[in-house]
Amino acid sequence: MKVVIFAGGLGTRLMEETEARPKPMVEIGGKPILWHIMKIYEHHGFNDFIICLGYKAAMIKEYFFNYYLYNSDVTIELAKNKVEVHYSNTESFKVTLVDTGLYTNTAGRLKRVQSYIGNEPFMLTYGDGVSDVNIHQLLDFHKEANKLVTLTSVQIPGKFGNLETDEKGTVKNFEEKPDGDGMWINGGFFVMQPGIFDYLEGDMDNVQWEKDPLARIAKDGQLAAYRHEGFWKCMDALRDRIELENLWNASTCPWKTW
Repeated sequence: MKVVIFAGGLGTRLMEETEARPKPMVEIGGKPILWHIMKIYEHHGFNDFIICLGYKAAMIKEYFFNYYLYNSDVTIELAKNKVEVHYSNTESFKVTLVDTGLYTNTAGRLKRVQSYIGNEPFMLTYGDGVSDVNIHQLLDFHKEANKLVTLTSVQIPGKFGNLETDEKGTVKNFEEKPDGDGMWINGGFFVMQPGIFDYLEGDMDNVQWEKDPLARIAKDGQLAAYRHEGFWKCMDALRDRIELENLWNASTCPWKTW
C-alpha cells in the first residue's frame, strides 16, 4: 500500500525555519521531520511513498537524490570519475517525488498524484506530524469500518490550567494544562479507498482537502475516525520543533518505534 505525504505548504507559522527550507525538511535530531514520518511507516512494513511537493521542491528532490551518497562510505577517484561504495546505511524507501504546484491547496495536491496511486487503497498524512500510532491496527479498523476514509483522531494537551473554585473564590482543584479537553481532532494518518477521487472532480487547486471534499465525505456517512490515545505531535511553530528536539534527545522518544 502506498503512502502519500503532503509536503508542499509554505509553513508560514514556522518562518524562523521555513524561510530557508520547506517545513518537512526542518530537522529533528539531525534528520528532517519528513524522514521521521517515513520511518514510522517503514517500521510497519510500508516503504512506498508519494510525496506532494510545492514550496522549495528542489530541496526535497536533492535530499533524496543524494541520500544514498550521504549515508555511505565512499572512495572517489576524481581523475577517473570513479566512485566506490564501501558501506551504506540507507533505508528501503521507494520515493516518488511529484511537484504539485507552489500554491496548490491540499485537495489539488492529492488530485495531482492520483495517477501515481492507481486504483487501489492508500494512506495519506501530513509532512509535519509524528506519532506512535499503530499502522496495522489503524488498517484493521479501516477495513472493519468499511468507509471510504478513516482518519486518525487525537486529543491535544490543554493550553490552559483548569480551576475549580467555590463561591468565595477559594480554589478547590487546580490542574495545569490537562492532557485534553475532551475534543478529538484530525491528526492525519488517513487510510483511503480510491473512491475518494469522485469527490475531487473539477478544478481542486484552490480547495482544501479537509474543508470541502472531506466534509462532503463525512456528510455522506463515509468517514470513520480511529481514536489514537497515544503520542501525537504536530510541528506547527518553533516551540513545537524545540519540544520535539527535546523529546528526541530524551532517553525514550515516543514516536521512535523502529
